[in-house]
Amino acid sequence: MNKAHLIFFIIIISSFLKISAQEKFTLSGTITDSQSNETLISVNIIIPELQTGTITNEYGFYSITLPEGTYKIQISYLGFKTVSETIVLNNDMVKNFKLSESAESLDEIVITENVEKLNIKKPQMSVNALSIKTIKNMPVVLGEVDVIKSITLLPGVTNAGEGSSGFNVRGGAADQNLILLDEATIFNSSHLFGFFSVFNPDAIKDIKLYKGGIPAKYGGRVSSVLDIYQKEGNSSQFHMNGGIGLISSRLLAEGPIKKDKGSFLLGGRSSYAHLFLPLFDLDNVAYFYDLNTKLSYRLNDNNSIYLSGYFGRDVFEIQDSFENTYGNTVVNFRWNHLFSDKLFSNLSLIYSDYYYGLKLNFVEFDWESGIRNFNLKYDFKHYISNNFKLEYGLNSMYYKFNPGEINPTTESSGINPFKLIDKYAFENAIYLDAEHKISNKLSVSYGARFSTFHRLGQDELNVYEDDNPLIFNEELGIYEKADPIGTETFNRSDVIESFANIEPRLAIAYQLNDESSIKASYNRMSQYLHLLSNTSSPTPLDVWTPSGKYIKPQLLDQIALGYFRTFKDNEYSLEIESFYKTIQNRIDYTDGADLIANNAIEQVILNGEARAYGMEVLFRKNEGKLKGWLAYTLSKSEQRTPGRTAVETGINNGEWYNTPFDKTHDISLTASYELNKKWSFSSNFLFQTGQPATFPNGQYEYNGIIVPSFEARNSSRLPAYHRLDLAVNYNPKPDSEKRFKGEWVFGIYNVYNRRNAANITFRENRMSGTNEAVRLAIFGIVPSVSYNFKF
Repeated sequence: MNKAHLIFFIIIISSFLKISAQEKFTLSGTITDSQSNETLISVNIIIPELQTGTITNEYGFYSITLPEGTYKIQISYLGFKTVSETIVLNNDMVKNFKLSESAESLDEIVITENVEKLNIKKPQMSVNALSIKTIKNMPVVLGEVDVIKSITLLPGVTNAGEGSSGFNVRGGAADQNLILLDEATIFNSSHLFGFFSVFNPDAIKDIKLYKGGIPAKYGGRVSSVLDIYQKEGNSSQFHMNGGIGLISSRLLAEGPIKKDKGSFLLGGRSSYAHLFLPLFDLDNVAYFYDLNTKLSYRLNDNNSIYLSGYFGRDVFEIQDSFENTYGNTVVNFRWNHLFSDKLFSNLSLIYSDYYYGLKLNFVEFDWESGIRNFNLKYDFKHYISNNFKLEYGLNSMYYKFNPGEINPTTESSGINPFKLIDKYAFENAIYLDAEHKISNKLSVSYGARFSTFHRLGQDELNVYEDDNPLIFNEELGIYEKADPIGTETFNRSDVIESFANIEPRLAIAYQLNDESSIKASYNRMSQYLHLLSNTSSPTPLDVWTPSGKYIKPQLLDQIALGYFRTFKDNEYSLEIESFYKTIQNRIDYTDGADLIANNAIEQVILNGEARAYGMEVLFRKNEGKLKGWLAYTLSKSEQRTPGRTAVETGINNGEWYNTPFDKTHDISLTASYELNKKWSFSSNFLFQTGQPATFPNGQYEYNGIIVPSFEARNSSRLPAYHRLDLAVNYNPKPDSEKRFKGEWVFGIYNVYNRRNAANITFRENRMSGTNEAVRLAIFGIVPSVSYNFKF
């Protein structure tokens, strides 16, 4: 046993000894919404006499161990009335609370999971959250509320521009984000190639984004974790709500299966802009639809079960010659069990499927690809004492990758059936996380995740001389594909390649005074899946591939340091964080790499490295009629792929170059103002450094053909991106006691009509014969109106 392990066990043992030497009792229970019986996440349970407290977990459960005595308990949650109750704690007690909504604070802004001073003491850092009420108040393009675009207003989070899918966190790629919906993995988070996200805001209950200091229960990605939970449904009475917009509408129904014990939730969305295309003589189709479902049932005080699902599809058709369908399907069965007032468990069985289909009628063939994932999770949260908590569990995932399959659609088609080789993998992990309050000023969170990844047998695998699928041509100075010298075949149960990694996690918080603290964190994470894409924004055609014989897993090391302060009894708050992270084995592509329908992807990729560093500032106003925040990020994101030998040039001559998601400056200002009960206003302003790009710097003629030459990778940039959005919410009858209530939302996206460049292409002007640059802009000014209702 090494010294670090010895210290770890001494700390745990000493904590147990301290606990056993005192007479203490446990107060535990569940906190719910009094109107719907919906469990509430991150509710504050505070004991002022002891200057201590806790928060509810993802299922509304809390547990706190205190010395015997009489205490005044305060239960507070933004948007709800605070509850105070005096209890006599002389034995273990189960105490459930129901909170009532506070009408005057329904529109409060929540940026972190908990804005109480207690958070200053907690070691958790680099975490942001947005309340769904805040997201619904934000101005958005075409009036469609969007979870993904909302989080890009937070520090350290950007995207690749308008009309782009995914998001980038702290200089990381979009495929390095783990996106979870009710614990199920979402492999593509966008509708309509990035114009909208797949998350129906009416069905969402809680959103958290982990950018660093990521808890050990999460793994599999090296940049961030976006953890989203759906509502459970109203078990008290039936309700419906929805909205009607210019291009899409939504409707959600919820109600009891058995009053106060079981509930259902069913929500749907669909766009319909394509219905108006025939008016303009356009025989095209472009729409999306999705469905959110959830069933919840409380068997008894110690057991609850949940069945949730999501199904979404995008459909494109162009004049009967092109048809594209893609989307996600997820199903999750969960069982919550309370072993005791100190031990909470959650067992999850999860199925996730991402499907991509392409039909090209003019060449008479179908293309299908996708990834399936079966996941078993068993998580425990152990409230050992008020000063010491443990989280531990295990996770096993089985993957099937379908890189692509082509089939002719007619007997006369010139296309022969072709199937890329399916790939299989098995990923496992166990983890342990401890949250330890060492003193009134010092708190520590520490733990580790041990993950393994097994690339399982497939029908055929190429074999290369010296295991080298890529050859460097010294004479031409380029990389070329190596010819296989044979193939290997495997049984499905065979293991082609195995990887194992220990991923330590550490976070420390030191409270300077009642209003401020400093925090630091370190975490290592492993990512065994890779998205094959040579564009800055993922597309539905991109294919996921597992690590294996020729592709190594990505390994992240990240450190962060932060200063946190509240002002005027938390009316204002300030967060400043700096970070530095490195990533090993980040894949890069050779010049001219062909990624589509490639059965030997190892012939066009090299393993490199990446790094990112920067500073984030978040200043917010949490109370009053005017609320909002200012976020600023100064950062750098680079990648390097040196040659494997002294004679190889690598990518970009082995030099560091800007990643496609490097944004030096990123500023966002978000504000909302409640004029009165009828009228409220909101606005966003964004400014970002232009996206890196590679432009031609010359040309030459070869056999009568003009061939451009290009500068070093990503050494130029698109023009800076900036825009201003405005929205107005109008509630015509705010004091109405009728069940049916409605409101209007008017918005203007890009108020001053900034033509932000999505990309710049170069061409020869047909009239003058000179070369010219052409800017493509997706959106100018876009007005919108929508009507939201509930009853």
